[in-house]
Amino acid sequence: MPENAPATEPAAELTNRARLMRVLRNPQVRKVQLAFVGSTLGDWAFATAIVVWAYQEGGAGAVGAYQAVRFVSMTVAGPVGGVIADRVSRKTFMIVSDASRAVLVSAAAITLAVDGPALVVYALAIIAALVGSPFRAAQAGLLPELVESPSDLTAANALAGNLESVMIFAGPAVAGLMIAQWDVQVVFWLNVATFAWSILLLLGIKTRADAASTEADEEPPEDSAGFWSDLTGGFGLVVRDRDLRNVALLSGANGFAWGGLTVFMVLLATDVLDSGPEGLGYLNSVLGVATVVGGLAILTRLSGSRLGEDMIMGAFGWGLPLLALAAFPSPVTVVAALAVIGLTEPLYALGSETIPQRVAPADTISRVYTVIDVSLVAPMALSSLLAPWLVDELGLRAAIAIAGGLVVVVALSRWSQMRDFDRRHAPPPALDLLHDVPVFAELPASALERLARSSERVQVPSGSVVLTEGDSSDRFFVIASGAVEVTQGGRLLRTEGPGEFFGEIGLLRDVPRTATVTAAADCEFLVVERADFLAAVSQLGEAMNGLEDIVVRRLYS
Repeated sequence: MPENAPATEPAAELTNRARLMRVLRNPQVRKVQLAFVGSTLGDWAFATAIVVWAYQEGGAGAVGAYQAVRFVSMTVAGPVGGVIADRVSRKTFMIVSDASRAVLVSAAAITLAVDGPALVVYALAIIAALVGSPFRAAQAGLLPELVESPSDLTAANALAGNLESVMIFAGPAVAGLMIAQWDVQVVFWLNVATFAWSILLLLGIKTRADAASTEADEEPPEDSAGFWSDLTGGFGLVVRDRDLRNVALLSGANGFAWGGLTVFMVLLATDVLDSGPEGLGYLNSVLGVATVVGGLAILTRLSGSRLGEDMIMGAFGWGLPLLALAAFPSPVTVVAALAVIGLTEPLYALGSETIPQRVAPADTISRVYTVIDVSLVAPMALSSLLAPWLVDELGLRAAIAIAGGLVVVVALSRWSQMRDFDRRHAPPPALDLLHDVPVFAELPASALERLARSSERVQVPSGSVVLTEGDSSDRFFVIASGAVEVTQGGRLLRTEGPGEFFGEIGLLRDVPRTATVTAAADCEFLVVERADFLAAVSQLGEAMNGLEDIVVRRLYS
């Protein structure tokens, strides 16, 4: 359990508010979220400022060229950065990313101040975007190390999604005010300040990897594969794993609709609303406000969230409004369609964020996350390029119908498999009981869930011998109900009840059973096999010392 994290109640009894409060009270998660807020606010403010500056320097053509180069650079850099983030401490990776961008943006601000070459400013801004593109993937890999349970991971991602939605609007708004009051350079320095804020918070985070790295005489893991193998391996994992593949397909369909919508909105504002650029700003505001509201709605239903089905609903929330808009274009349907898209987008986003964290092996989360991101961004780019051609060849309504229809078709084809994902990844009943066992308190949420799925429940009648002193040690027991007596050489050592455990000494020391355990009442045990127990505790790192203390206390008390 992360440092200073509070005791928890059973997941089934947690209200949405309790889930959120538990996440917010977790100091490590709180620091990550606040660092993310600062970094995201600064990034969006900077993105707005650089576009304003580019337009002032070279008009719409300069803006388009800059955005195209920036976009392609980020697409290429994301998977490469994801591999690096998986190979090193993710916290360190994020700090280095923030520090590097702070230097690059500072250099860009200084170049503007001395009236330096515009090309240098463009280059520094693009490199900053390239360096920062894997930051979110590193955070996605870090978060599972900090939360207490899979449900907390969902809540933390929902909260991050809401914060991101707010910052997407707050960043440009702040930039606009600062540019109007001062100039573009001031926004650059604001971005530098937000990087400093993020670094300070990240430095204060304590992860399990940090604890493990402080152990004496620990050897660093050998590099089992080359960089290229790791890079292609991320794509391979997504292709081979059905759940990840489905997330990528849904992301691709949504990305295609999203890219087309960026073009369609300009035409809708001009041709349907008959309002020009002002109408485009209005439509963007409708979409943005609806997304924020949808994100807040997600926070009210965390306890009932089904990530797979929700992601499908989010996809329908994109496709069906676009089909309706294609069939009945009018100012009312334009606004209504964008409102529905915004309201349901957080459903899709929460699944695309959380499912890779739940499914991918812990040491591959960042690279898998970047592959999912590429599966979204590449179709978005393709669609934004194809949309004008489709409109010219087929007309606006047909082009919108193609984008919406594609999303609906993909969502229908993945529906049953995503529902199956929800069935397979429902929290196992044993999770709450194991979570409250001190032996497993420091386990990552994903490891605890795997352990719960591998355990089994065993019922033993009163008076039965559960373990016999001197027998081989093969299993670990947690008492779900009832009580047991622990004896050694006929002498009563202690009585244990629900929530307590036994059997760890023989497994950890690789010795025969050191005591006899007898059911003093009808009992139900949660039983973990030797291999699963040892695999789980091997991930405890420095927290293993606490388990050893329990063993010593029981052996010599």
